[in-house]
Amino acid sequence: MKSTVLKSTITGLILAAATGAAWADKADDTLNVAFTKELENVDSYFNSSREGVVLQRAVWDGLIYRDPVSNEYMGNLATEWEWIDDTTIEFKLREGVKFHDGSDFTADDVVFTVNYVADEANGVKTQRNVNWMKSAEKIDDYTVRIMLKEKFPAAIEFLSGPVSMYPSDYYEEAGPEGMGLKPVGTGPYKVTEVVPGQHFKLEAYEGYHDSPKGKPSIKNVDIRTIPDVNTQMAELFSGSLDLIWQVPSDQAEKLAERDEFQVSNESTMRVGYLTLDAAGRSEDSPFTDIRVRKAVNYAINRQELVDALLKGKSKVVYTPCFPSQFGCDEEAAVEYEYNPEKAKELLAEAGYEDGLTIDFYAYRDREYAEAITSYLNAVGIDTNFKMLQYSALREQNMKGETAVSFQTWGSYSINDASAMVSQFFKHGSLDYAMDDETLEYLNTADSSTDPEVRKENYSKAIERITEEAYWAPMFSYNTNYVTTNEVDYTPTADEVLRFTTASWK
Repeated sequence: MKSTVLKSTITGLILAAATGAAWADKADDTLNVAFTKELENVDSYFNSSREGVVLQRAVWDGLIYRDPVSNEYMGNLATEWEWIDDTTIEFKLREGVKFHDGSDFTADDVVFTVNYVADEANGVKTQRNVNWMKSAEKIDDYTVRIMLKEKFPAAIEFLSGPVSMYPSDYYEEAGPEGMGLKPVGTGPYKVTEVVPGQHFKLEAYEGYHDSPKGKPSIKNVDIRTIPDVNTQMAELFSGSLDLIWQVPSDQAEKLAERDEFQVSNESTMRVGYLTLDAAGRSEDSPFTDIRVRKAVNYAINRQELVDALLKGKSKVVYTPCFPSQFGCDEEAAVEYEYNPEKAKELLAEAGYEDGLTIDFYAYRDREYAEAITSYLNAVGIDTNFKMLQYSALREQNMKGETAVSFQTWGSYSINDASAMVSQFFKHGSLDYAMDDETLEYLNTADSSTDPEVRKENYSKAIERITEEAYWAPMFSYNTNYVTTNEVDYTPTADEVLRFTTASWK
């Protein structure tokens, strides 16, 4: 039934396109792109969505840049850096850089940005991205030091990713709300229009500095929020969109059969998993019993999910981190192979011979979530399915109100295990384990300057988390990118759309 409906949908789109739509051309030098998810705020520090990461990399710059292919660190807003001691990094800043509003980039901007976002009272959405910084101080106009709260060897990786530099005078006046409506950065594109939740227009910044990001080839990028994938596809066929991404595998397969389009599949750093309330934060959580948590892990056929739904470059994952991240030791993880009979036995041992009923929460990929619930239902775990907006579910998770939820995390494309395992298992608002032993391992791993000590303790943490079945990790994600034949774009494995690398054929 599903394939028949899909075929009919595709056929209808083709006919609609053939009867009257003009294909987008290069005449106005505008790349038309669709986002599926509505942004909470364009300000990169006050949203945690992948779409927000994409805009962040286009509009703002960090001090450091990591090449997504070679993983080499290069200077961006900083030309060089040096560890003064275990908790102090000194940066020489690039001179002559200007923000989109014409103001000069100097040490004052770094000091203001770091001191603002590092202050927990200012409410940065993902604290883990910034709370390792203590403060910054100006040495001279183009020399600055960033002080860490404690030893944090992953600092360079974080500074190459989510930590963007803002104009001090403007941000002090405008704040997150003003920055969200009228963003100002130093990045390769400047924002010319924002319609919250609907529309963003970018224009190549003519004054962009000599950055390893590269200067844009395409002058304009027009991004619209279109939640429905079928609507995106209709606009792709009509010529009003040039690029769509995060396209479900079945639609991508059909589009790949068309000569008008190019379809690329690439892996991501995103992991899909279930949170299980082992700490008992929610009311009457059955997951305080390790047998129930293990039952959930045994109940899920991970390989079938990958083969039938995700396809592409997705893989089965048993770790609470992405395998390529530094310290993400796959061999340390306990693997729960699909065994529904074992799941039933464990539930019976826990006193649930007749099964149990739980509220099951999700915010994306309804098809995946429903498939997961079918596995749980099959072993006697009945589910009241609740599909929420991301921001609403995140709020409930932070309050400890969900016993189990289907979540994904892309680590802001930070290639270090601390960006995931430490994000969720260090007694923060999203920690549903609250395990002191795990915390001790992670504190050591996050702060040691010895790479081997870091690896050893991340391995111990991963072993502990998986032995206790605090989560049910399931799979890594892949992303399908679809462009018209007029667009030349090669995706990278970190799920960051880089508009600077797109060009017309």
